[in-house]
Amino acid sequence: MKRLRWLIRMAYRDSRRSRSRLLLFLSSIVLGIAALVAIGSFGDNLKGDIERETKGLLGADLVVRTNQEPGDTLQMWLDSLDADEMASEVEFNNMVLFQGAGTKLMEVRGLSGPFPFYGDFETDPATASASYLNDGGALVDEAVMKEMGLQPGDSVRVGEYWFKVAGTLLDIPGSSTFSRSFTPPLIIPGRLVDSTGLLEAGSRASYKYYLRYDDETRPDKLVEKYEKRMRLDDIRTTTVEERKERLRRNFDQLTGFLNLVAFIALLLGCIGVASTVHVYIRSKIPYVAVLRCLGAKGADAFFIFLIQIGTMGLIGSVIGAILGSLLQYVIPSIFQGMLTVEVSTGLSALAIIQGILTGFFISILFALLPLLSIRQVSPLVTLRAAYEPTTSKRDWLRWTVILAVVLFVFIFAFVQTGEWTEAGLFTLFICFAYLILFGSGRLLMWAVRRFIPAGWPYVYRQGVANLYRPQNQTIVLLISIGLGTGMLASLVFVQHMLLDELRFADGANKANFILYDIQQAQRDGVVEILDSAGLPLLTEVPVVTTRISGINNRSRQALLADTTDDYSDRSLSWEYRITFRDELTPSEKITEGKWRGQVQNPGDSVFISLDQEFAERLGVVIGDKITWNIQGLPVDTYVGSFREINWTEVDANFMVLFPSGVLEKAPHFTLVFTRVSSDEVATDIQQAVVSKFSNVTIINLGRMFDKASEIVDKMAFVIRFMALFSILTGLIVLIASVLISRFQRIRESVLLRTIGASRKQIWLIQLFEYLFLGSLAVFTGILLAALASALLAVFVFNITFSLPWLSLLLIFIVITGLTVGIGLFNSREVVSRPPLAVLRKEV
Repeated sequence: MKRLRWLIRMAYRDSRRSRSRLLLFLSSIVLGIAALVAIGSFGDNLKGDIERETKGLLGADLVVRTNQEPGDTLQMWLDSLDADEMASEVEFNNMVLFQGAGTKLMEVRGLSGPFPFYGDFETDPATASASYLNDGGALVDEAVMKEMGLQPGDSVRVGEYWFKVAGTLLDIPGSSTFSRSFTPPLIIPGRLVDSTGLLEAGSRASYKYYLRYDDETRPDKLVEKYEKRMRLDDIRTTTVEERKERLRRNFDQLTGFLNLVAFIALLLGCIGVASTVHVYIRSKIPYVAVLRCLGAKGADAFFIFLIQIGTMGLIGSVIGAILGSLLQYVIPSIFQGMLTVEVSTGLSALAIIQGILTGFFISILFALLPLLSIRQVSPLVTLRAAYEPTTSKRDWLRWTVILAVVLFVFIFAFVQTGEWTEAGLFTLFICFAYLILFGSGRLLMWAVRRFIPAGWPYVYRQGVANLYRPQNQTIVLLISIGLGTGMLASLVFVQHMLLDELRFADGANKANFILYDIQQAQRDGVVEILDSAGLPLLTEVPVVTTRISGINNRSRQALLADTTDDYSDRSLSWEYRITFRDELTPSEKITEGKWRGQVQNPGDSVFISLDQEFAERLGVVIGDKITWNIQGLPVDTYVGSFREINWTEVDANFMVLFPSGVLEKAPHFTLVFTRVSSDEVATDIQQAVVSKFSNVTIINLGRMFDKASEIVDKMAFVIRFMALFSILTGLIVLIASVLISRFQRIRESVLLRTIGASRKQIWLIQLFEYLFLGSLAVFTGILLAALASALLAVFVFNITFSLPWLSLLLIFIVITGLTVGIGLFNSREVVSRPPLAVLRKEV
């Protein structure tokens, strides 16, 4: 205990002359901890909100849903579930005609009963949430009301029925601004759905039943009891607990990813910690040697400085936690409209404690490498003018610390992702990026020393020579600035590729306007409208509605009941839209088997082609027999081939493709692709078609591409916001590196001025050093980003890799400029010191 008090007293006394340097050490980790605490608090608040609001998001204790039209079987199950209260909903997508304002594809929801049982049903005026049911009105999504310039009392037509707008729909359980951006909701009374004339045989609609129980444990017990048998009848259920688990899983992935981004900022700060401690310890070697001469052990000196650094790491972590606690009040506004839960703001004790402990632990961990050399400082350093080695070449503790750093990164990544593979890949990428940047720094220092042109002007040669002078920070700055640049550039590259893919899909010769659900009797009328407007009929595709009734002579019910098979329940229960033709489209490619495009004779075997990924989910192989239920008629087929489909292409792509000569006489509707030149033309066509054929659904891909671009922009903004912490941390490391070495730089500057150098020459030396350093760091970071983006494009997004050259140039100029500007700004004292200072030994 006495020894510990002595160590603490010595650490305090020594720190009095070095607190400015220790403050630089502290500043390196503040932003990383702030980001971790902010995201941790956001995640904890989000989990609490999910726990509290799940019933409100679901609107009921139990939801029963099916795509089958209601019948005796469904009613039997609803009776068996014995709810205390029930509401129902039928949901389908259709074009809605606004009187005098145009048309729009909307999600029509016909509600019956007192839904929602939990949560808010917000309308303007507030009374509209009840009056629309009694008066037979409609509630229109807020964004559509503004877009169409609607007011309560205006009329909208759904199918063949005109509704009065009862009010604006502000919010309804289970929806978000993000989900409503593509197909905004329109609420009508369930009793009037039949009046629209849209739900005919074969119409695609979803039926939901919302059940409320007084006893909260009953829904889960009932689902567990009946789920297997209900699944055989294509009936699915969702309980509050299932909804909670799904939301938790999705949001855990989001916060886990953002924590990894914040963790990279912390790692950059810790690299700055290691660099700062390295320079700091080098300046303390003479004092350590004196302590050794007075009888202190190497371990004593080690613990003195470890106490200093641990204390500053703890203070830095606390400051970062305070900043992160303030920052988390901003985070929910960044995600506004992207989440189904309204996230509350509040301090999270768990996130704060975790952030402080993480910062304290990791700052000590990264400081250990330079600190270990303290143990081996010899007392002879006080007597020898020559260099006395302070580091053993075979110090096993150094390798132990390096292994501990890698292991800590892996464990942290695993805690965030929950996946060993993803954690391993993250750790490997960090190690790979570090080694590339470290190797670049070493190569730079070797190259400028070996190949610097003798004919260069002196200021250029001196500026480059500073990159390999003793105690330089070249490698540290390359790693911190390069890794931060790589993160930001990767996000820019991925965003560019995704948007570029959307622009390619919306190319000049491609379809951007689709008319869907055209009945056979309506086909000629729709084509006539397109012809009168001068629009090309690019593609015309017949679509047949069907279900799987059996595989390999086993019925669908038997397959669903057998849990030992790999058949996907969802794939077996789905209602499919399929087509038939004798040729493949340019976006399809046969990967296995052979495509037979035509059945010559009625009795011949029918060989179909399946999307490769769909076949894997379904669990079938080439040659398997699949029986389809086509409008009540069984049709036997055999899997003849698998296809790889480029779904990013706007084309008539279907998971299931029949050959011609089989389904021509089956009931079907038509899908028509065309291209419009402007939104005005699209609006005119929509009004003309919907006015005459109210059931026809129209998809304006141009507007959908715009919406997709907005979503990509929002997501990119969120991730860029987090990546900003890495860039700022890299710049803080730069500031710390410049300031902590300013004493050495001042001495060099004064010596240069003593032998005749001007202030201008010294400024140019500094300028050229930071310009060269910043350029190489940013260039290396961009190369890493290009490699990472290429891998993501090929293996994750399956899109074409391309680079945004203008954005790339902007990143290069801005970050290099910041590096040079900060370096010069913090070098003012280097230039301003008078030459007499060194002669008087004031430096």
